[in-house]
Amino acid sequence: MAKPQIISLQEAVALIPDGACITFSGFTIWRRPMAAVYEMIRQGKRNLHLAELGGGTHSELLIGAGCVKIWESSWMGHEMYGKMGANLARKAERGEIIIEDYSLMHMLARLTAGSMGLPYMPSYASMGTDILNPAYDNLGQLGLRDGSNPKIPNKKYEIVRDNFYDSELLHLPAVNPDWCIAAVQTVGEEGTVRISGQVYVDSEATKASDKVIVLAENIVPEEYLRREPTQNHIPGYQIDYIVDMPWAAHPTGSFGHYETDGAFIGELYQASRRQETMDQWLREWVYDIPDHAAYLDKLGVARLEALRANPVLGYSNRVKRGTRA
Repeated sequence: MAKPQIISLQEAVALIPDGACITFSGFTIWRRPMAAVYEMIRQGKRNLHLAELGGGTHSELLIGAGCVKIWESSWMGHEMYGKMGANLARKAERGEIIIEDYSLMHMLARLTAGSMGLPYMPSYASMGTDILNPAYDNLGQLGLRDGSNPKIPNKKYEIVRDNFYDSELLHLPAVNPDWCIAAVQTVGEEGTVRISGQVYVDSEATKASDKVIVLAENIVPEEYLRREPTQNHIPGYQIDYIVDMPWAAHPTGSFGHYETDGAFIGELYQASRRQETMDQWLREWVYDIPDHAAYLDKLGVARLEALRANPVLGYSNRVKRGTRA
């Protein structure tokens, strides 16, 4: 099997067509592939279909920039730096985006089914709740479950009788995105991925997707990763493209490398509350910046060094975290 190609960020993002179904690494404000998100906005991607465990800063930006047509997930926000997704809410109110609401456990089941090559995953999650109200099947209500799009299942879910114990059971359709874009700490030259800290659903997301792009803080010799194979998480044959991209997750965090930039996300959230200020923010931090190197220059060494993790502690001891009362 061919080794993954090491390419530039611009080349990697250019491979993603308009209308593609995409999922991501990480969770909310941790290990999101933000450098790729910025580049997708710069390249003017449109009509993207995001299918993810949970939303976050990355998908809020894509939605605010008008890149997204369909969003299938369970929640949107920036945790303590902006509880709700203002861009998503505004676009939904204006009818500019289609939201397909699942619970977090539903999306986990869908990605797991996709990663296992199964058409669906059985579950009891959220049964008896209004999340399974047929009236809220928005893709179905719009006639988009007609089989014309292979990434949209013919049904949102199915409630069946369990033949083994004669009870009701929920079948959730697998999700198999066209692309998974992942930000990780370490990748080998042949694609082996090692993740520090929480792994989230990165393994399921990469296995479920047709193509995988990895943005790596460090590219290392495969021999180094093979010394401790039990510390590795994703085999190289599942990776298609590698981008050498330190600080790729900023302003979200990358455990062991740098903290989440809470102040930056908080400012982004405030800007996102109106489309006019969101557009101004995008102009300053995305459109007027040619690439990731220029983005880091604009942030400045002092800011980045304050976020950098102590290599022994695994977190920054320069970030102020509050005071005792």
